[in-house]
Amino acid sequence: MTQSHELRPIPVVPLRGGVVFPGVTTTVSIGRRSSLAAVQAAIERGGDLLVVVQRDAEVETPGMEDIFPIAVLATARDMLRTPVGIQMLVELHRRVRLESIERMDPFLIGRYEELAEEDAIDEGLKLETIAYLEQYVESLGETNQQVMTMTRSSETTGQLADYIAGLINLSFEVEVELLTNLNGRVRLETVLEFLRQEVRIADIRSKIQQDAREGAEKAQRDFMLREQMKAIRKELGDDAESGPEDLRAKIENAGMPPKVLERALSELKRLEYQGGQSAEASVIRTYLEWLTELPWTAETEDNLDITHVREVLDQDHYGLEDVKERIVEYVAVRKLAGKDMKGAIINLNGPPGVGKTSIATSVARAMGREMVRISLGGVRDEAEIRGHRRTYIGAIPGRIIRALRDAKTRNPVIVLDEIDKVGTDWRGDPAAALLEVLDPEQNHSFTDHYLEVPFDLSQVIFITTSNQLSTIPAALLDRMETITMPGYIEDEKAAIARQYLLKKQQDANGIGGVAVNIEDEALRSLIRYYTLEAGVRQLERSLGKVVRKLAVKVASGEMGPFTVGEADVEEIMGPRKFSYGLIEEMDEIGLVTGLAVNSYGGNTLPIEVSLSEGNGRITLTGSLGEVMQESAQAALTYARANARTLGLEPALFDKVNVHIHVPDGATPKDGPSAGIAMATAIISAFTRRPVRRDVAMTGEVTLRGKVLPIGGLKSKTIAAHRAGIKTVLLPKDNAKDIPELPERVRQDLELIPVGHLDEVIAVALLEPVGPPMKVGEGEKVVEPVVVVPPANGSSGERIGRVN
Repeated sequence: MTQSHELRPIPVVPLRGGVVFPGVTTTVSIGRRSSLAAVQAAIERGGDLLVVVQRDAEVETPGMEDIFPIAVLATARDMLRTPVGIQMLVELHRRVRLESIERMDPFLIGRYEELAEEDAIDEGLKLETIAYLEQYVESLGETNQQVMTMTRSSETTGQLADYIAGLINLSFEVEVELLTNLNGRVRLETVLEFLRQEVRIADIRSKIQQDAREGAEKAQRDFMLREQMKAIRKELGDDAESGPEDLRAKIENAGMPPKVLERALSELKRLEYQGGQSAEASVIRTYLEWLTELPWTAETEDNLDITHVREVLDQDHYGLEDVKERIVEYVAVRKLAGKDMKGAIINLNGPPGVGKTSIATSVARAMGREMVRISLGGVRDEAEIRGHRRTYIGAIPGRIIRALRDAKTRNPVIVLDEIDKVGTDWRGDPAAALLEVLDPEQNHSFTDHYLEVPFDLSQVIFITTSNQLSTIPAALLDRMETITMPGYIEDEKAAIARQYLLKKQQDANGIGGVAVNIEDEALRSLIRYYTLEAGVRQLERSLGKVVRKLAVKVASGEMGPFTVGEADVEEIMGPRKFSYGLIEEMDEIGLVTGLAVNSYGGNTLPIEVSLSEGNGRITLTGSLGEVMQESAQAALTYARANARTLGLEPALFDKVNVHIHVPDGATPKDGPSAGIAMATAIISAFTRRPVRRDVAMTGEVTLRGKVLPIGGLKSKTIAAHRAGIKTVLLPKDNAKDIPELPERVRQDLELIPVGHLDEVIAVALLEPVGPPMKVGEGEKVVEPVVVVPPANGSSGERIGRVN
C-alpha cells in the first residue's frame, strides 16, 4: 500500500479548523508567521510543500502528535495580500503520509512517504452522485455550469469524491474522515449519503415555505374579501357589523381549548353572514362575548406558605380549629401535589352567626385567591345554576359561569351560601343541578346550558354553608365534606367581642381612634343577659348600641378614654332580656330538662308531665312531631312494663290520665333524642321523686330501657353550659364524641355516659317527697287513648332532630 522515497526535507503548512482535498487549485488563508515563512521558503525552492490538518485548532505550534498523519502534497504558486489577510494560491496533488517533523523553527520541516490509494470506476455511482449534487446546488440557488462540467470530467470515484467534498459544507469530522480514507468508492458513498440528506432537508424546507406562502396568500385573500364586505356593508348603512373582527381577535386571545375555539369560530362565521337587522346576529354576538370573557386559562398563583395561611385565618377568626385545620391540610397537599390536585368541596354546617361565610372570605385571602359569593336561599329554578338555553329570549349563563366571569380567574373560592334552603318546583330542582358542580369526578367538564361547551371547575374551591343537614338531598350531601360549627361558649364569645367585634363597631360608628375598654364583667353581662344565641350577631348588635352611646359622648366633646362597666351596660341596654343560670329555680316532680338542636344551634328543652285521675288517657301537647310522639309512648310503655320494679301497681296506669307537655308550643319539635327525658319525667311523676334541676339529658329510649346514640352532642352540651347546667347525661355510644367538645365545656360540665334508663334514674331523681301515686279501687279500667291536639299551623324550625 505504501512506497517509500528518500526525499529532501519539505516545508509543512498546518491548517486549523479546515481540510483541503487533492485534485484542485484553491486559496488557503495564512495567519501564522511560521506558516508564512514556510510558504515563502517553498516558493523559493520550487513551490513544493505539505499541507496538513491540526487536530486541535487552539495549538499554536503543533507537533507530530497534534497533526493527522495523512497530508496533501501541494505546490504553492503565489501569495496574495487581500483585505481579509494573506492568501496562498496552492495546487493540491495527492495524499501522502507525514513521517516526521524534523524542525519547528522558523517553520515546520518534515518528511513524507507516498501512498497507493484504492480507487475504481463506477459510472452508476458517479451519475447518481452528480444528480444529487445538481439537486443540492439547485436548492441553494447557486447553479454553476462550469462546476457541473468539472464533476462530469472526473474519471474515478475517488477524484469525484474529493472534488465534491471541496465544494460542499461538511462538518470537520466528516472532512477528516474523507481525507484519511484511501478508498475512493467509500469516500464517494459518504459524499452521496450527505447529499441525499441535504436534498431531503431542502425538500422539507421548500414544502414548509410553500405551505407558509399559501397560508399567507389565503390570509391576504380573506383579508381583502372581508375588507370588501365591510365596504359593501358600509354602503348598505350596515357598518356596525365591523364587530366580527374585534370578536375574532378576542377569540384568538382568549386561550380557549381546541373544541371550544372551533365552536367559537364556527359561530363567528355564522355572525359574519348575518346582516345587522337580523335578530340572530345579536344572539350570536352576545354568546361570543360570553365565551371571550371567561377565564379559560387565567388563574391566580396560590400562596402555599402554611405559616402565612395560619396567620391570616387566626387574624380573622377566633377558634374554628376544625375549619382552619382542614384549609391548612388542603394548602399542604396542594403544595406537594401541585396542579394534579383537585379543588376542595367543603360544607360548613352550623347555626347563624358563627362565621361560616366570613371564614370562606378568609380562606380566599389566605391563599391569595379571588372570592365570589352565590346566595342559594330561595332559589327554585334549575336554570339559575345551569343557565338558560339560547333559544329563550334574554337567556344568560347560570350563576356558576357568571361567578367565574366576575372573578376573572379559573381557580377562585366560590361560596354557595345557604345551600340547605334551595327549593324545588315545576321549573326543576337546583340541588340536582349542583350534583355535577360539586362532584370532583364530573366538574372538570361542567356544561352550562347557555354555553353548551365544557368548562373546567376542578381547580375551584367550593365552600357551601348550611344551617341544617336534614333538608339537603342525600346525594348532594354525599359529595361534600361536612365540617360542623356548633356555636361558641361564653369564653369564646368574650374573646371574639374583645378582639374583633368591638374594633369593628368602633370603626363603623366613627370612633375607631378612641380608646374604649369594656370590663370583663360588663362583657359577660352583655353575653348572659342580653343575648341568647349560638353565634355572635346579637352580641355584635348589643356592642353596637354601647358604642353608639359612646359616639354621642365623643360628638359632644368628650375625648375619652372610656371604660364601660357592668352598671353602664344595664343603663345603656335597659332591663335584662334573659335569665342566666339554672333554667329551673327548684327541683320539681315531673319536670326534666332535655337537650335539643335545631338550625340555630343547641337549646334546652323542658319537658313537663302532669297526672290526674282518669281512664288511662295520654295527652301530648307542644307541637310534637310523629317521632317525638312515638318516643313519649315508648317511654310510657317502659314505665308500665316496669311498674313493680318502680314500686308502682300496674293497674295504676289504667286509672290515671297522663299529660306530657313541651313548652314553647308555637315551635314544632320532632326527633327521638328526648326519649330518656320523657321517660324520666313520667317515672318522676308516678313515683313522686323530684328531678335534679342541675341535670340535663339527651338520648333515645327503647321499650327495654336501653339508651341509644343521638346526634348534635356538641351543640347540645354548649347549650347546657350556656344555661348553667352542671351535669349532662348522654348515651354511652356518644362517649367517643366527648374529646371533640370545647375544653371549657368538658371542664365545667360533668358528662355521664349511660347505657340504660336505670342509670339515668339513679343520677337524675332524688328521694321521694311522698308515697307513690295511688288511685282508689273499684274504678272501671279503660283502654288508654292517645290524644294529640291538631296542628296549629305555626311555622318554625324543629327542635330535637337527630342529625
